[in-house]
Amino acid sequence: LGAYAQHLFYLGFSNEQIELIRQIMGSPYGMFLVTGPTGSGKTTTLFACLRILNLLEKNVLTVEDPIEYSLPLVRQTQVHEEIGYTFARAVRHFLRQDPDVIMVGEIRDEETAQMAVRASLTGHLFLSTVHTNDALSTIFRLRDLGISPDMLSSTLIGLLAQRLIRKICPYCKEEYKPDPKLLKYYGLPEDRIYYRGRGCESCRFKGYLGRTVIAEIFYIDEDFIKLLSKDATFPEFLELAKSKNIKFLKDDAKRKVLEGITTVEEIKRVIG
Repeated sequence: LGAYAQHLFYLGFSNEQIELIRQIMGSPYGMFLVTGPTGSGKTTTLFACLRILNLLEKNVLTVEDPIEYSLPLVRQTQVHEEIGYTFARAVRHFLRQDPDVIMVGEIRDEETAQMAVRASLTGHLFLSTVHTNDALSTIFRLRDLGISPDMLSSTLIGLLAQRLIRKICPYCKEEYKPDPKLLKYYGLPEDRIYYRGRGCESCRFKGYLGRTVIAEIFYIDEDFIKLLSKDATFPEFLELAKSKNIKFLKDDAKRKVLEGITTVEEIKRVIG
């Protein structure tokens, strides 16, 4: 995997997902967005993505609210709304400093969205987060924030949606038979061995210890660019994703159940 990807690997991304992230992060410019609810580990993932870059050679600037991690060789600043230092204003300020990469804590208004597009169009790699339920919904969130189909198709290079799920406690892991209805609902075979945590002192009798990520990643290729520029509907994007055999959140969750990392009950709790 190489040292650069270790952080992503420890977070729970598969080799295949890390390869996609590496491809996206290898782009010289464009917008890469990570999405998910509050507390789903988006910022942690963005920082793990930044570690893929050769930070000695790249000028990386971030603006956060607040600064959650410190990363060597990266110039980090914090939003100060009370003096008008917003995400959008920070990006405007950054563009005068000739950065290679800009990371903004969150795109939450039209002004920041416009600055994100401007940064991407002028040759910068732009990373940020948004609040949507899945990767494809991000496209429609950006449209709501006033980004035109033309601009989206010229700037968007990658989308990543994620959730955090609890891992089975390794100290009290045991085989069990999940509810057949649940297995059927997720399209999981009944004749496999499934695991759960019985509950012990190590996990405070919860049966789970630690968390891992489940994700869906979209690398925006020519086919997606065509759909973006023609203002396509959600079902059109979905159809294209399925034709490319893109793994959705549910698929990644199922993989983690089959690998004995989590339970089907936990998947139901997190993604329904």
